[in-house]
Amino acid sequence: MEGSALSGAQDGQVASPRRAPSQQRSRERVERMLAAASVLIAEQGSDAMRMGEVAERAGVSIGSLYQFFPDKRAIVWALAERYTAESQACIAAALADVADAEGLRKAFSELVDIYYGLFLAEPVMRDIWSGTQADKALRELELADSRANAEFLVTVLKRLRPDADPIALETTALLVWQMGEAAIRLAISVERQEGDRLVAGYKRMALRELVGA
Repeated sequence: MEGSALSGAQDGQVASPRRAPSQQRSRERVERMLAAASVLIAEQGSDAMRMGEVAERAGVSIGSLYQFFPDKRAIVWALAERYTAESQACIAAALADVADAEGLRKAFSELVDIYYGLFLAEPVMRDIWSGTQADKALRELELADSRANAEFLVTVLKRLRPDADPIALETTALLVWQMGEAAIRLAISVERQEGDRLVAGYKRMALRELVGA
């Protein structure tokens, strides 16, 4: 029997509205479904995407699609979870070995550039990100992601400032991530030249707060 992710959140996590596949064959079908949905979202946006189109593009029956994704929102949620996990892994790896202010400056700046570049290159990520604002549960998922990312930064800040107030460091880290998401959301909504300036300005502001430079 396939495992279910519909029963609710555990350990403070936001519950996913879809059924999680446990068998290899089922996982492969789900991968095809998500790949098909990504292509369709890139082509026409998530609002215009239809469940029947996803099933047809993935080469599965509509019943098979509904078995794992009860509605379009569940597909968008699954893609959001995927991008969230990938971004957290990237951030954790980039900050893991930071031992001084210069290392933090370099790692943070590179992370912002990577994040910005991904949203410029991936229309699916932009569509999903904009869609989270209209969905309370997806906003909660986004906030949980911000808190997780902030924790990676808090760990670094505690190494660099062992005598600092930990609550103040946590507040700074969360604000930096939240402001970064807002800055990039703004940057991808304007002309590229202006967007680049906005991202550069955000990095300068954030780094002054993080490392005083």
